[in-house]
Amino acid sequence: MPHTYFDTLIIGSGLAGLTLALNLAESKKVGLITKQALLDGASGWAQGGIAAALSENDSPESHIRDTINAGAGLCDEEITRSVLESGPKAIQWLIEQGVPFTRDQKNNTGYHLTREGGHSTRRVIHAADTTGQAVQRTLGDKVLNHKNISVLENHIAIDLITSRKLGNTDTNKNCCFGAYILDNQSGRVKTISAQNTILAAGGAGKVYLYTTNPDTATGDGIAMGWRAGCHIANMEFIQFHPTCLYHPHAKSFLISEAVRGEGGILKLPDGKCFMSLHDERAELAPRDIVARAIDFEMKKRGLDCVYLDISHKPKAFLKEHFPFIYARCLELGIDITRQPIPVVPAAHYTCGGIVTNLNGKTNLEHLYAIGETAHTGLHGANRLASNSLLECLIFGQAAAKDIFNQEPIPTTKLPQWDESRVSHADEEVIISHNWDELRRFMWNYVGIVRTNKRLQRAQHRIKLLHEEIHEYYSNFRVTSDLLELRNLVDTADLIVQSAILRHESRGLHFSLDYPDTQSHIQNTILKI
Repeated sequence: MPHTYFDTLIIGSGLAGLTLALNLAESKKVGLITKQALLDGASGWAQGGIAAALSENDSPESHIRDTINAGAGLCDEEITRSVLESGPKAIQWLIEQGVPFTRDQKNNTGYHLTREGGHSTRRVIHAADTTGQAVQRTLGDKVLNHKNISVLENHIAIDLITSRKLGNTDTNKNCCFGAYILDNQSGRVKTISAQNTILAAGGAGKVYLYTTNPDTATGDGIAMGWRAGCHIANMEFIQFHPTCLYHPHAKSFLISEAVRGEGGILKLPDGKCFMSLHDERAELAPRDIVARAIDFEMKKRGLDCVYLDISHKPKAFLKEHFPFIYARCLELGIDITRQPIPVVPAAHYTCGGIVTNLNGKTNLEHLYAIGETAHTGLHGANRLASNSLLECLIFGQAAAKDIFNQEPIPTTKLPQWDESRVSHADEEVIISHNWDELRRFMWNYVGIVRTNKRLQRAQHRIKLLHEEIHEYYSNFRVTSDLLELRNLVDTADLIVQSAILRHESRGLHFSLDYPDTQSHIQNTILKI
């Protein structure tokens, strides 16, 4: 079996992973693992843009205030200030890398800035309506052409290799030495050791039946970190994007927050507006409020969807600002210049994750977590729109600086992956059935609105799935489908555990049994 060594092993190829790789590669040998192709992660799906106080009419203080308001009291103020004050410099780094942000000479920044829900002003820099794709392609090209970065596509991490798992209990410190990685093409398991390992594997949107996330978002980093002994925080806060396109042939296609920021209006099938009945900010309220309002109206009236109407704007304006959304909707028979867009809420972003400090370090030695996999304290109980890509940039750069300041550790001889007592699975249909069952009951029982009874039902189902998957994992050779299902079930369990522990409604977590918000503010921390 192959055994490979890197100075730094990065698991995940979204913006956080790419940023870290490029910041390390001048003097470090970097291995970057990605489940599919390099650019297939969730970062490339981001439409809206990146929030930062760039305009002379804006300030970091205003951005901090908006972020804390959206976070419903749970944002870490020190982290929030540090990240958002660093925003303009991080954007400048992207510009220097060649990211083609949309220009606007009328603006004092030289770039067009849009406004999204929860923001008090225009501060979202973007590349038309495919910002994530533009950023990923720009950085991805540099990564692929860098002599010190080895990209392993079609590889999925199985588990981290730690001192505790190797039987070393001589010290209180649990240290990470690398990971076991499955090569999807050959079916072989590789042992990869590294001075530092970084979990940058994204979020867990695929734990729900309806999501805006790509198929890769199966909670891999969070689940691996949990099994290795990482502390986990605030997994109950799952952000549901209010406006995912409702169409039988539109898989996970979201309609950007910027559509509402530029004047889009939410309507019922009869054309009546409803958002002002739920919040004085109407369409520009934070995502949790808009998603709950839509969910309420749909359930109250028995609707399959509501409608987002921006047809009152000039056609030229819509084609210029939303070319991707315009073209995709037109392919599906929806002309957004003349008719409203059918939309529903869908799971979008995991606000909780592995607890880290300002440098992305976890409670395990030589293990970092960055991007959506991490809980940094920036997002609190609800992420402010377009803060996520900024977080990826800042923590990718911060982790790189911390790694440069470390003293090297001795290399450790790692055991090879042992599959001598397992066989090939004879009925892989079990995996697809369990996957479908999990996503359906998570949507029904642990969705936008929750109750104790629903959470207990979900917890019971998860326990049964855990037992079945553990038996399957113990007896058969691993496959990517099995690994993703295992990670999804672990992540679902963390979400439900966290939701049961929170006896209030706050931000993205809304419980009919605990509708009030407590005066006492605290994070939900899970430890093995």
